[in-house]
Amino acid sequence: MSGGVVVAMLVLAAGTYALRLTGPLLHGRVEVPARVRELLAAAAVVLLVALLATGALTESGGFAGWARPAGVLVGGVLAWRRAPFAVVVLGAAVTAGVLRAVGLDQ
Repeated sequence: MSGGVVVAMLVLAAGTYALRLTGPLLHGRVEVPARVRELLAAAAVVLLVALLATGALTESGGFAGWARPAGVLVGGVLAWRRAPFAVVVLGAAVTAGVLRAVGLDQ
């Protein structure tokens, strides 16, 4: 590795450690209003849904086909119904695999 890469890694490591350290250091000193906590929780959900949508629906800048979103939907429903993790993963994979096998990938 070159010197620049090592320096960049050390800077990022120090920044990550500093961010992780601020939580315990500021605990009890900073009071976050309830409304801000609600907004942050909602923002986290929106961010995760956006990430899920882009990952499930797009590939190389275009539509990913019907198999992937269907698999994600089945996995999401199984997770929502509190199925075991292995059942969620297998259900999503089997759904996508069957749809691809019958030609519904695009």
